[in-house]
Amino acid sequence: MGRMADRLRPEDHPWLTDPAGLAVMDALLAAAPDGARYVGGCVRNALIGAPVSDTDIATVLTPGETMAALEAAAIRAVPTGFEHGTVTAVSGGRGFEVTSLRKDVATDGRRAVVAFSTDWSEDASRRDFRLNAIYAGRDGTLFDPAGGIEDALGGRIRFIGEPAARIEEDYLRILRFYRFHAWYARTPLDAEGHAACTALRAGMRQLSAERVWMELKKLLAAPDPRAALEAMQEGNVLNEVLPDSIDFNLFLSIHSLETQESRPADPLLRVAAFLAGGDAMRVDALCDTMKVSNAERTRLIAAARRVGVHPGMDRMALRAALYEQGRQAVEDQLMLAAARGEGRRDALSRDLDAVSRWQRPAFPLKAADLLAAGFKPGPALGRLMKQLEARWVEADFVLNRADLLAIARKEGGV
Repeated sequence: MGRMADRLRPEDHPWLTDPAGLAVMDALLAAAPDGARYVGGCVRNALIGAPVSDTDIATVLTPGETMAALEAAAIRAVPTGFEHGTVTAVSGGRGFEVTSLRKDVATDGRRAVVAFSTDWSEDASRRDFRLNAIYAGRDGTLFDPAGGIEDALGGRIRFIGEPAARIEEDYLRILRFYRFHAWYARTPLDAEGHAACTALRAGMRQLSAERVWMELKKLLAAPDPRAALEAMQEGNVLNEVLPDSIDFNLFLSIHSLETQESRPADPLLRVAAFLAGGDAMRVDALCDTMKVSNAERTRLIAAARRVGVHPGMDRMALRAALYEQGRQAVEDQLMLAAARGEGRRDALSRDLDAVSRWQRPAFPLKAADLLAAGFKPGPALGRLMKQLEARWVEADFVLNRADLLAIARKEGGV
């Protein structure tokens, strides 16, 4: 691995020379020299060569002092988590989270009561994993009180201090442990951390469903979460967030198909696979438990439907399914059917390509056309419109307005 890093070179990391971020940092340093450092994901990702999306800053200033320092520099300050020490600085049209150094006064496994601190090592000791407790000064100089640089460069996910103590502060850290392993690990799962997560897994039951669902999706968005999920299943951790009788093999098949088809990781499709890939009642129950969004519920339930969609199906039938259900539902159903071994696996790529290129045709007939042709308004007219649209779909969308009016006159009594 070579000599351990002690500094990030700003010229190698654009976020360290970003004028918007530097404006925030300089405002804080003007109020407290040496009292602000970058922390967390931006530092970790810079060390390992991963993209940096968010730039977070830690400071010895209290939230009130942070607000004053930012406002003195004409930077908008929003108290997004004021009681927990977080102020969002809006600079260059973007938000930068600035959080005061903290120590935990009391925790209940779900939320913490904190006191503000000026001790960097004390702040590091309350964070979750060593690789998340690396700080960087304005010039990129690193401060590593928890040994996080070694873990980041080595791809190791280890709790700071005693794993059980860190977990009991916030049980969401159980899911975060496996999520970070899925995303960043290049070594086997840390045995001590895994044992603590397994032993304390019941604590996740007190977490809000929304937090669990968000963390689960982040875990399942990892390119290859198999090792982490297998460990979770082995330790009965996965069953704390998903139903007992999950279909792990179908998930593995979906992962394999995503790889073979060069498709990005799809958390919702992977959830659908876990839920036996087709039990709408189980999907609905999970949606209720997790309080998922309406859009997510709609997609998961549609994916779970068994409506004869499979690779190699008749092209007219495929187009009809696309018209009736939409592109996303049919794409999900094709993937799940292929994972279950239904249809012709060799046709999946061709069918997915056809789905991606499909454009929904517009039904050429309007109710006004029927009224102009002498049909009476009312419920019967609506039923006739639906019947004509069904005929149009069955004919593979080739019937035009005149064709449909002729059918209407013939079958509708005008």
